[in-house]
Amino acid sequence: MASFVTNSSLYSPMVAPFSSLRPNAIVPDILKPDIAAPGVDILAAFSPLAPPSGSLGDKRQVQYNILTGTSISCPHVAGVAVYVKTFHPDWSPSAIKSAIMTTAWPMDKSKNPLGEISYGAGHINPVKAIDPGLVYEAFKDDYIKLMCSLGYSLYDIKQISGHNISCPKSSENVPPRDLNYPSLTASVPPNQSFTFCFHRTVKNVGLANSTYKAKVSPNPKLNVKVVPDVLSFKALEEKMSFNVTVSGGSLESSAILSTTLIWSDGVRTVRSPIVVHSYKFEG
Repeated sequence: MASFVTNSSLYSPMVAPFSSLRPNAIVPDILKPDIAAPGVDILAAFSPLAPPSGSLGDKRQVQYNILTGTSISCPHVAGVAVYVKTFHPDWSPSAIKSAIMTTAWPMDKSKNPLGEISYGAGHINPVKAIDPGLVYEAFKDDYIKLMCSLGYSLYDIKQISGHNISCPKSSENVPPRDLNYPSLTASVPPNQSFTFCFHRTVKNVGLANSTYKAKVSPNPKLNVKVVPDVLSFKALEEKMSFNVTVSGGSLESSAILSTTLIWSDGVRTVRSPIVVHSYKFEG
C-alpha cells in the first residue's frame, strides 16, 4: 500500500518518498502496492498513553495527532473495505479488493516516475468501489497452488494455510502471473524481447444482462491482444474468462513498461494495470 502527499499544483496525488517504490521482491509477477491512499499529515486518533512528540520526556496527553506513514494510509483502505462490505455483505475478501483496485482513480505518471510500482492500481475511490461491475476473485486453493508453483515446502504451506495439503499436479507449470489478480504483471529478463499470456476470470456483479468491451490504453512499446474482447453476461454471478497476450522489444535492466486494460459496459469502468518490468532481486 502506498501513501501519497497532495499539492494543489499537481493534477493528481504524488506518492510519498517513504513508500516502497520498487516491485514485489517475493513474487515479482504480482504487482505491489495494490492501491494508494492518503498517508501524509493525517489528523488521526492518538493514544493518551503515548507522547505526542515521540519524546520520552514529553508528558502531554492528546486524543488526536497529525500522523504520517503507510500505517496511516492503511486505515483508509480498511475503512473503504468495510464500507464496500456494508453494501455487499456476501462478497469475498478478494472481491472487495478487486472492487477497490479496479475502480481507483488513475494517477499521473509524470508526477510519479515509477508509475504503477509506486502507486499500484491508483488512488482509492470509495464511491466507485461499491459498484465495480466485474470482480476478479482468488480463493484459498488458488493461493495454495501459487505457493506450490513457487516451490514452497509442504511444511511451510501448512504453517500458512493451517491444513495438511498436497500440491496438485496442475500447479507444477502455472506461472504466478496467472493468479486471478486484478492487476497483470510480468517480470522479464533484460535485453530480450518478450511474449507472454495472462489468463483471467471475472464475475459479473453489475447488471444481469450486460456486455463489456475491452480497450487497452496505447503504448507504442507494447502490443496487447485481448481474446475475447467482448464479454456478454446473461446473469448476475456469471463468470467469464479471457486471455491477454503481451509482447514487446527488450527492456534495459531495472526498467518498466505499462499500459491499462479497461472493460466497460458504457457505465462502469473496470481498470487493470498491465505492467512489464525487468527488475531483478538477489537471494
